[in-house]
Amino acid sequence: MENLTDLFVCIDHVGLAVPDLDEAIKFHTEVMGFRLLHRESNLDQGVEEAMIGTGAQLPESAQIQLLAPLNEDSTIAKFLDKKGPGMQQLCYRVADLDAVSATLRERGVRLLYPEARRGTGGARINFCHPKDVGGVLLELTEPPVDAAH
Repeated sequence: MENLTDLFVCIDHVGLAVPDLDEAIKFHTEVMGFRLLHRESNLDQGVEEAMIGTGAQLPESAQIQLLAPLNEDSTIAKFLDKKGPGMQQLCYRVADLDAVSATLRERGVRLLYPEARRGTGGARINFCHPKDVGGVLLELTEPPVDAAH
């Protein structure tokens, strides 16, 4: 495996667990001044999500992902029950998820999925185990080729 110098492109987004997606969108747009950029349901992960950000659509423009549970069995529902609303994960953008995943595994980092899964807007994603990366759930995302960011 080649030793990648820069594994990460940038911080892609910060994920916030919220009990009510509509209320969170309203707060972040009307009070905080962000824009709703994208909204979708991810049945595989049991979440309804929205990406919010500024008008800047630069490759380096990090966003905020609002995550609300679709059912009581979802990871976000369990997170909310245990910790309440707040920061649930940090996401790094990568150019090649497979290469970065292999490098991290070689370096002793456990990934939650054996293979990439589908994330927001068709991105390929995986997560690093929090115990291996300083206690934070770290998402890795490789946006689709035609993504806006």
